[in-house]
Amino acid sequence: MSTPIAGLPERITIYEVGPRDGLQNESAPIPTEVKAGLVTRLLDAGLPVVEATSFVHPRWVPQLADAGELLDALTAHLGDAARDLPVLVPNERGLDRALERGCRHVAVFGSATQTFAQRNLNRSWDSQFAMFAPVVERALAAGADVRAYVSMCFGDPWEGAVDPDRVVETGQRLLAMGATQLSLGDTIGVGTAGQVGDLVGRFVAAGTPLEALALHFHDTYGQALANVLAGLHAGVTTYDASAGGLGGCPYARSATGNLATEDLLWFCRGLGIETGVDLDAVVATSRWVAGHLGRPSPSAVVRALAD
Repeated sequence: MSTPIAGLPERITIYEVGPRDGLQNESAPIPTEVKAGLVTRLLDAGLPVVEATSFVHPRWVPQLADAGELLDALTAHLGDAARDLPVLVPNERGLDRALERGCRHVAVFGSATQTFAQRNLNRSWDSQFAMFAPVVERALAAGADVRAYVSMCFGDPWEGAVDPDRVVETGQRLLAMGATQLSLGDTIGVGTAGQVGDLVGRFVAAGTPLEALALHFHDTYGQALANVLAGLHAGVTTYDASAGGLGGCPYARSATGNLATEDLLWFCRGLGIETGVDLDAVVATSRWVAGHLGRPSPSAVVRALAD
């Protein structure tokens, strides 16, 4: 039974990041066929967007070294629809690899802080934009859509609290390049509901359309769903989540798992918010992948429904 709250959106889009953001931090090797199975099961569960992988150098993220093979396997199973699966491209070489396989949706991954830009991108905060500009320009010229992630939007493990105006400036510069959606990431999970509402309000005041914003929460301090509610009150309708709560960030060791897709689905069900996603199917998928990973899912809903 659902009990809606007045003023919240009637429907949201869940942007599933488990196969990319969720698996990139695993220590044990994951077979390509398991990754392909995860993507296809999530699509079958009704998730409208499933980010498949990242064309990053295998030295930096070895778990995603099979990105090309994975896209080939997905193309064999899904046909032309595999080209609609988003992929992360850190630079022009990554974009080349994505375009070679006909990808229609790519993402770049920026930072709101100097230290994380240096550690994650080997660039200063300002020079990261020079790296992204040709990637975005070439992707758009090839007919691909571009999403931009902004990491460390609420706190940085090296710099502490992050100036929200710097986050807005980072996002505005990425949108000005031609990115059509901006995912604001609480990379280490320190954000709270008041900060979420404040940051969204600053973007709106700067002229950013609400439909261009997405929110990406980690549950390090148990605040992810409270932050989702703040985002809903602010009018944001796209939320990143990871099946089973998989993931973290290989360059920010204090980052624990992403908001679990199942927890978000249960939350939305209680509010009467439509997602178009089959909760039971996602739970079954998370149990399946947890078996391959050799450990239980950290998702509270997956654990509860397993009892």
